[in-house]
Amino acid sequence: MFFRSLIRTFELRSKVLSFGKTKENFVFRSLIRTFAPVFAMNIQELQNLYARSAQVVQLAKAVEKNGVKAVFLEGLLASATPLVFSGLAQKTSQTMFFVLQDADEAGYFYHDLCQIMGETVVLYFPSSYRRAIKYGQKDSASEILRTEVLTAMNNVHGTVSNVQATVSNVQGTTKGSCLFIVTYPEALAEMVVTRKNLDNRTLTLEQGQTADVDQTLQTLRDFGFHEVDYVYEPGQFALRGSILDVFSFSHEFPFRIDFFGDEIDSIRTFEVENQLSKERRGRVDIVPELTGVEEKESLLRFLPADAWLVFKNYDFVRDTIENAYQEGFSSQAMTERLEGATEVERYQIEHELRRDSQIITGSQFAADAEPFRKIYLRGTRSEERGTRNEERGARTVITFHLSPQPLYHKNFDLLIPALEDYLLKGYKLYILADSQKQIDRLRDIFKEKSGLTFEGVGKTLHEGFADNDLRICCFTDHQIFDRFHKYNLKSDKARSGKVALTLKEIQQFEIGDYVVHVDHGIGRFGGLVRMPLPDGGHQEMIKITYQRGDSIYVSIHSLYKVSKYKSQDGGESPRLSTLGTGQWERLKERTKKHIKDIARDLIKLYAARRHEKGFAFSHDTYLQHELEASFLYEDTPDQLK
Repeated sequence: MFFRSLIRTFELRSKVLSFGKTKENFVFRSLIRTFAPVFAMNIQELQNLYARSAQVVQLAKAVEKNGVKAVFLEGLLASATPLVFSGLAQKTSQTMFFVLQDADEAGYFYHDLCQIMGETVVLYFPSSYRRAIKYGQKDSASEILRTEVLTAMNNVHGTVSNVQATVSNVQGTTKGSCLFIVTYPEALAEMVVTRKNLDNRTLTLEQGQTADVDQTLQTLRDFGFHEVDYVYEPGQFALRGSILDVFSFSHEFPFRIDFFGDEIDSIRTFEVENQLSKERRGRVDIVPELTGVEEKESLLRFLPADAWLVFKNYDFVRDTIENAYQEGFSSQAMTERLEGATEVERYQIEHELRRDSQIITGSQFAADAEPFRKIYLRGTRSEERGTRNEERGARTVITFHLSPQPLYHKNFDLLIPALEDYLLKGYKLYILADSQKQIDRLRDIFKEKSGLTFEGVGKTLHEGFADNDLRICCFTDHQIFDRFHKYNLKSDKARSGKVALTLKEIQQFEIGDYVVHVDHGIGRFGGLVRMPLPDGGHQEMIKITYQRGDSIYVSIHSLYKVSKYKSQDGGESPRLSTLGTGQWERLKERTKKHIKDIARDLIKLYAARRHEKGFAFSHDTYLQHELEASFLYEDTPDQLK
């Protein structure tokens, strides 16, 4: 940060002073050239570069022009596609709905867009099923993402809320607010709740709003939320004094709403695991689980009328949706879901697994997609035949001249001549990596082998490419080293299995297991009990028993003080602590004294080592950097440190 600030100071100083050949200016320019290559460039600079390109300017004009029904982007490939559309976001406020070929392709495309634009305006719409639709295995984390998208689209017509933030909050200058939604055919095949039903089942709360607490709680109960002592999964709420915690299906993190009387004083999201606040919100939309809603429709009917549909292959999407409808739900899925169900549950399950009420047909998709304007990636002839005749008469063709990043299989004897050839042709070379350390390694390798220089970019994309129009190469480090590149989805964090570790441990405790309370010592786990509260309610607590039959009760809000007993003595039973004797405190004091003795001995040892003569090894060569850079897996945070 110091050197980056220094560079900005030098650059500003150079602008203020005349650019004559004074000694002072020469020193400033030399320092800039010395320090500037050290730091990775922001990926938004690539976004800005594409926003100014002739093709993106032409695309923006076509998107804003009402008469254009279809746009064909010929020659667009690799991760240039998300860069092009991120550049377009700076020039238009239109909603873009991307339908990729499958879940993996959609995941990588979504990840690339998030790397460039952030997660506020880029949303991922997955299938609500873990495997193929026919197996009927629901995934609650995916349900959260689907509901988040529906809520965001529902807000497109009104005031932009926290769920759909303006693109101007993302780095880079933009024209207005927009929404980029990424999905794939199997997810699009599933019906969603109607806009009317969503409106009826959405509770909107804003900071400063006057809202009766009792009425708010009753609304949550009517929506099907369950009142608990500790919120840890969607569909739950908990009230503690003036603080209301709610885990909505519209967001990956629960909301904490602080009331001052009947006025909402603040709204924040928080982490379940540590209860720490993440970010303040001005407004939240609280939505219950929507899977049981009877009236449903195609997702395309939820889109704003001026949205653009973006396809790689329209016919493939239509055929995949039709196949999903024809397969329906398997008898195996029905049998598994009905096993052990009550009569009421059987009715709900049979309704949920009825094909006609859950999946659209290929022809229904085509009918719903017909009114929308469309963008076809690459614009192949097969895709062109899939468009309507009137679209052909009102279409725009934009051509890109790109080539994919070649495979070098970690061979720098092949890579360096290829890069030098690009530099001789006047191309600017960018290498994208997720860590500054990896960029530094590549700089050292190139410096030792050839003296070749490049511009490092601090975030990576999925596939590198060379743009023959902009005369740039955007190569990725994971492709250079044949490293697997994975994408990250918000569902990884929203996964319902990822509840607080302490809650998981409690579920695994058996009555009689040894536990340790930080204040009272070693005891036995006595189970979860419900204790009456002064106001007439109940609270779930942990019972821990000690010597002489004494017990304490620990609130689940103080779980961080309790841990499972772990022994290094081969499984020997520990001695239980005795309450009220100070035994545990004395044991902790003795332990602290031993730790101080160990620390004192270590300080003496390190002081002695400081006076010893050591052997000075030579600095790492490019061979060491090449070995580290080519490691098969991405560095963990600890490895980077």
